[in-house]
Amino acid sequence: MPDQNETLKLLEEYGIPYELSEHPAVFNIEEISKIDLPYPDRIAKNLFIRDDKKRNYALLTIMGHQRVDLKEFRKSQGTRALSFASSEDLFRFLKLTPGAVTPLGLLNDSDHSVRLFLDASFLEGNGKIGIHPNDNTATVWLSTNDLIRLLSTHGTTIQTVHF
Repeated sequence: MPDQNETLKLLEEYGIPYELSEHPAVFNIEEISKIDLPYPDRIAKNLFIRDDKKRNYALLTIMGHQRVDLKEFRKSQGTRALSFASSEDLFRFLKLTPGAVTPLGLLNDSDHSVRLFLDASFLEGNGKIGIHPNDNTATVWLSTNDLIRLLSTHGTTIQTVHF
């Protein structure tokens, strides 16, 4: 599992510019919202979900202030019933622990089993997204387009959606 330093090194290898904000460990949006960060309106909330048969897994990356109705999302995507995946599944697929969930964890998904549904709102405005670098003691700020390019190069299936 790449740690923060390995993740940042990978971004550098791909020529992806970023800013890093180090902070105390945070485990949810409420906690990170109390920290003074440079782009608080660009923080991502990440929800790791699965269908009721545990056959299809997805990461929903949405604006931190937004909420997702899984029933509505299910209808819009034509999927089976959805629920949150377990911490065991989170580690099995993305090598992450609760509180450190990030789209960068998809780089650990060697079988490309997890789809990313990315909030299209991140592509608007300055285009930045704030995500953990596989560690919840920092937030890395980068271009959403650079993130999409990196994950696409890895083979991750990505769909931008309006939540």
